Amino acid sequence: MTPAPLRRVGLVLQPGFPALALAGVLDSLAAVNALQDEACYRADCLSAAGGPVASSSGLLALTQPWTLAADWHAVFLLSAEAGPADPLLSAALRAWAAQGAVLAGVDAGAAALAAAGLLDGQRACADWAQLDTLADAYPAVAWAAGLWEIAADGRQLSCAGGTASLDLCCAWLAAQHGERVGQELAQALGLKGLRPRDERQRAGYSEQRGAGSPKLAEALALMEANLAEPLPTEEVARLVGVSRRQLERLFKQHLDTLPSRHYLALRLARAQRLLQQSSQSILQIGLSSGFASGPHFSNAYKAHFGHTPRDERSRRALAWRSATPTGETS
Repeated sequence: MTPAPLRRVGLVLQPGFPALALAGVLDSLAAVNALQDEACYRADCLSAAGGPVASSSGLLALTQPWTLAADWHAVFLLSAEAGPADPLLSAALRAWAAQGAVLAGVDAGAAALAAAGLLDGQRACADWAQLDTLADAYPAVAWAAGLWEIAADGRQLSCAGGTASLDLCCAWLAAQHGERVGQELAQALGLKGLRPRDERQRAGYSEQRGAGSPKLAEALALMEANLAEPLPTEEVARLVGVSRRQLERLFKQHLDTLPSRHYLALRLARAQRLLQQSSQSILQIGLSSGFASGPHFSNAYKAHFGHTPRDERSRRALAWRSATPTGETS
């Protein structure tokens, strides 16, 4: 009997890629191979120049230079941050798509697919911390806050960070090999079952920090939903159904801070993400994070982080330049 052709899967690793997500993809492919009579998938780690690429935790993965001539069954993009569009990578993605490869964005990897124009008019997801930035940068994409997405034709995949890569791979492989294989795969990976694509990401800040106090969690959710136009503390307390003094007591008890200070920290954290990951002007970022003027934003940012928004953007630009391999264009 003629053996089935080996399906090659390329794993494009961006500097600072999420190691946990990479492990999820590799473990899924290894597990489905073990469930078949013969190995049907081979995974290769790739980068533009080849050589070692460091994960966000410092793990070094050895990669080979990607090639447009390879017959890729699927290409997974793994990135922890939605950085500036890379013309070289965009061209490669469009070439692989034209050759019929399945393309998948893991964590912030969907940003590269969006930059190449391959997600326009489709649903896609990424880690929750990237969603605001991605929605601003790529408004033609319907960004979802769930765990994973698979396009109707099965050609574009995306998922959130962490273990969501396991859920995405289980769903994708089940679509190719049958529901029974999908169930066996989830069991082999130690999962209770496949989490639905629209399940809310557990990394939501309000759920983590407000655990044990429904009123605090509700207040945090209100703050997260109103970063551009901050609500007064009295209004947050009224909407939650407690007095201002009760609200301050909850914040002091669980977070050891005042509501106003915590709200300011949330807005500044959003501004920092936008400075690092978007091309918006510093003034636009300040205004969209609830600051009345450029100087107000700059002073608050420096007081919180120890450097100005302009310094933040300069540092990020320098980091991207130093991470770009010699000879690679940007």
